[in-house]
Amino acid sequence: MMFETIYEYEDFAQSTTSEDGGRVYVNASGTAYPSATTVLGVLSRDSIAAWRKRVGEEEANKISNKASTRGTKIHTLTETYLKNENVSDKIDEVKASMLDVEMFNKFKTILEPISNIHCQELALYSDHLRMAGRVDCIAEYHGKRAVIDFKTSNKAKSRSYIESYFMQTAAYAIMYEERTGIPVPWLVILIAVEDDAPQVFIEKRDDWVKKLLRTRDYYENGYYTSE
Repeated sequence: MMFETIYEYEDFAQSTTSEDGGRVYVNASGTAYPSATTVLGVLSRDSIAAWRKRVGEEEANKISNKASTRGTKIHTLTETYLKNENVSDKIDEVKASMLDVEMFNKFKTILEPISNIHCQELALYSDHLRMAGRVDCIAEYHGKRAVIDFKTSNKAKSRSYIESYFMQTAAYAIMYEERTGIPVPWLVILIAVEDDAPQVFIEKRDDWVKKLLRTRDYYENGYYTSE
């Protein structure tokens, strides 16, 4: 299968730095904005801290590193596949395990509805949102223009558990429209699941903007200010 990329952009956010509070993007004018994942991290901060305390720092680091490494490998294979490049060579390059390859092969089945790719791994920012980030993919999914985010998980997720994913992709949709003038009405979350079928979640962008803005205000002020 061949995928078509219809736009080519240079990164809109020029550089990134890591600070104590998370990742920060700097645009061409020198304005620095926190990443969307950093902002939305306030929603899971307490639960993650409690989990790390429960399992212990050493075990928590081991689990987190394993998940991060697998996520990076699946994401790299996905990006390669959507660029119509040789995935077999990339499998060797990233040292993907048999389980990684099995997960990716199942994941490919839900990549097939992607068409008319606008961008992959594009750094964006929004003056309106006062945040930035690097979007996985913007393309059409079943013919509808969407922000498409690639995730991995060791077990299937429920919709209520991944609300931050919807807010994150809504932020990218707003950033992209602000930078290019092209609206992106849909959000698509694709999850590669260990020992299970991959998952697809599709949402409307505008259904998540209110929660996104409330969370941004909480990140900036320490309390909710938007109704």
